[in-house]
Amino acid sequence: MVLSSGSAFGVTGARSSFELAPGERWYVAQTIARREAGAGAQLVAQGFAVFTPQVIKTVRHARKLRTVRAPAFPGYLFVILDLNRDRWRSVNGTFGVARMIMGEDVPMPVPAGVVETLLGYVDEAGVCRFDRDLVEGQAVRVTVGPFAQAIGELVRLDANGRVRVLLEIMGGKIPATLERSSLVAA
Repeated sequence: MVLSSGSAFGVTGARSSFELAPGERWYVAQTIARREAGAGAQLVAQGFAVFTPQVIKTVRHARKLRTVRAPAFPGYLFVILDLNRDRWRSVNGTFGVARMIMGEDVPMPVPAGVVETLLGYVDEAGVCRFDRDLVEGQAVRVTVGPFAQAIGELVRLDANGRVRVLLEIMGGKIPATLERSSLVAA
């Protein structure tokens, strides 16, 4: 996890731990398109703790494949607030933030345990690994590499992080051996 106030993505803020104090909850801020990093930096500068879950994905452009870190929830980030203590209205006026997700006249808190679960999926590189719960026979989607977005069936898991998948390509099932981290449940 990234624990610095200058980080573009990941867990940011002056806090070393994201245990919620009494009265604090996680809230969601919607950002302007592709401005998660800038909005997060602005919120951190105001003293808020921010979490932007990231994933590794493959981007195709001009016949080339690139693996990049990207937000797991594009256009959204999580902020810790105590509505009685913090000036939460300043979040709406922050550069890069479109609005807080509201319920009536106050921000709507994220259900308890959701962000904590996401934080549990973050590895030492600061990337959310949603592939930990894979089981044989399960339908999976490839997230990186030349087979990105292909759907298949997980045939075999191995202890070295490699998996055997039957990919459904062009009406047939093609066997492929991939890294476990390149799959998510479909």
